Amino acid sequence: MTRYCVDPDRNELTAAWGTGEGDLTTRIAVLPGGTDIAASLRLARALTQLSEAAWHTYTHPASAADSLEPNSEGRRREQERQAFSEVTKAITQPNLPQTGPVIVSYSPLIESAHQVGRALHTLDNPDLTKAVLAETAIELAAVESAELGNLTGRAQQAVLLSREDVSPVQVAAADHLLEQDPFGPAALFSDVDPTAASVAAAHWLAAAAEVAADASGQNPTAVLLEADDIEALPHETPTLVLELLDSGASPNDAVTTLVRHAMHVADGLLPDPTALREQLDDFEETLAEYAGDEPDIEDVALRLTPLDPKRPARDLLEDLLAGIHGCWLLHSEYDELDNKEEDDTENDEEREAEAHQHHSRARFAQLVRAAATRNHDRLI
Repeated sequence: MTRYCVDPDRNELTAAWGTGEGDLTTRIAVLPGGTDIAASLRLARALTQLSEAAWHTYTHPASAADSLEPNSEGRRREQERQAFSEVTKAITQPNLPQTGPVIVSYSPLIESAHQVGRALHTLDNPDLTKAVLAETAIELAAVESAELGNLTGRAQQAVLLSREDVSPVQVAAADHLLEQDPFGPAALFSDVDPTAASVAAAHWLAAAAEVAADASGQNPTAVLLEADDIEALPHETPTLVLELLDSGASPNDAVTTLVRHAMHVADGLLPDPTALREQLDDFEETLAEYAGDEPDIEDVALRLTPLDPKRPARDLLEDLLAGIHGCWLLHSEYDELDNKEEDDTENDEEREAEAHQHHSRARFAQLVRAAATRNHDRLI
């Protein structure tokens, strides 16, 4: 989301947002001399809350809800997204204190807009109101642009957000980047929505696991466990994704299920109590094997989600790319690389090792591209 601030030295209202490579900032308006700082801060806080509510409709779209029936979560999300058209009116005609309490909207987006309007009413500056309305239009347009898969301009902040659903445009963009570099180029983190990037990365991980399995004789779902013996890897999550794909799940379903689960945990919800009960049962059985008949489960730290709930999509993307790297490690252990083209007179072991690694990665990438192309239908 965009964060709004007051610069008391320059007497300015500013906005700042992340891009994946750093933060950008812009000036929204110059505040008149003598403007009450407390009132300005209330305006900045209300604008930040408005941005947060707007981007929440992006990260929690109605398309990811189980139902759009009346009174369902999906219908509530749909109505919240439709409320974009009411923001300007709420800012220019806010609910103000009369003889009793202020009327409060059930919509977080509209209530934030009313708070912006009340702050502007207190400041009573037409030029500031005009600037804030223009800024609000830019912010809402950025959300709409991100929904369409266009992450340019202000919409680039979407690369820092986890989303319950994916844009086919963004999945295709991530797939193209991975085709250029199956190990994962930096642009995958700066230019693409991380949930969509993870969907494409899951497809490419499956291709990499197939190549590693062919070389090692291992089952594709077990290659990362063996690669972990070569180099320490965060193998649990990518192995889980490989198992989900092996059981018939699509990359889209596997990724969005994991990300959505972690997002629900971050929201303070318990998405799957049955699965948690099974985890506890497994812990008790494991502890009983090592601690007698009465295991002390109180000392066990239980993870509610395999992903970082503060940044689940980016965490998953990092793990999937680490999994592709692990597949290369295993493949390089078994693949007999033809080094005839290397300089026979070169005695520098470091250079020879570097050249060998370069050729090994290039050969592995070529094989992975072929496997990904053969199975490209799983991305559709």
